[in-house]
Amino acid sequence: MDQKNQSSVTEFLLLGLSERPEQQPLLFGIFLALYLVTMLGNLLIILAIGSDPHLHTPMYFFLANLSLADASFSSTTVPKMLVNIQTHSQTISYGGCLAQMHLFMTLGALDDFLLGVMAYDRYVAICRPLHYSTLMSPLVCMLLLAACWVLTNLAALLHTLLTARLSFCADNTIHHFFCDVVPLLQLSCSDTSINQVALFAVGSTILTGPLSLIILSYARIISSILRVPSASGRQKAFSTCGSHLTVVFLFYGTAIGVYLCPPSSHSRGEDRLAAVFYTVVTPMLNPFIYSLRNKDMKVALSRLLGIHTLSSQGL
Repeated sequence: MDQKNQSSVTEFLLLGLSERPEQQPLLFGIFLALYLVTMLGNLLIILAIGSDPHLHTPMYFFLANLSLADASFSSTTVPKMLVNIQTHSQTISYGGCLAQMHLFMTLGALDDFLLGVMAYDRYVAICRPLHYSTLMSPLVCMLLLAACWVLTNLAALLHTLLTARLSFCADNTIHHFFCDVVPLLQLSCSDTSINQVALFAVGSTILTGPLSLIILSYARIISSILRVPSASGRQKAFSTCGSHLTVVFLFYGTAIGVYLCPPSSHSRGEDRLAAVFYTVVTPMLNPFIYSLRNKDMKVALSRLLGIHTLSSQGL
């Protein structure tokens, strides 16, 4: 019977951010602009790092991968929402929904892991500078990146397989603008207790594990910085960490509330607002945060865009 109910669902309806037709053109324009800025900003970060030999260091290697993850993260949700608004269609196939959920969870967790690895990189650079070239060698960086990809894919695969075994009966309406695990659990007409336990257990590990690494790393970093005798040295050390901490606060501030609270306690409006923030706003802001607060990134972007040539000519 469960198998019959599950196989009868061939598509879901994504209600989006608003059910009012008059608001759809405004939403389309806003999210198209946000998405284009996100893609352009992260692409510029990747190109600037790739084209400047001075930025071929572990810190910028992980920053380039974070930008790639951010661009991909937004691309799993926003284009589908824009297509649905433009075509006046709210449908997504059953398989497409599971695929979107898998990619979303993989890339979201990848962001999380990369932020943790970047905190560890800053810890090694500031607290153990004599061992930096060994502890953060190119091989170690590649292994850390590979581990991030493997772990996040395994976690997303677990949730995808557990969701695929659920039954969805008469109601196939998702009160969200993309297929996320929490709205799907709320929609299912079968027992979701295993899914909820897995969501809390894996979510706790994925979110709090890297967050613990970030907290420990920055506790050691701050302790080391405070022992620096010169004020200029302390300011320089803090400036290299400020951008990363800003991104950490933006990302964790919304993600923890959505995935570590029981689904029954979630408000649809609050969930959708939080999802907009960490799937659209944060990936868009990250390039600006890193470029505006980082002198090396400013120089690399200027060279990439040819601004240094104009300034040298007095234009």
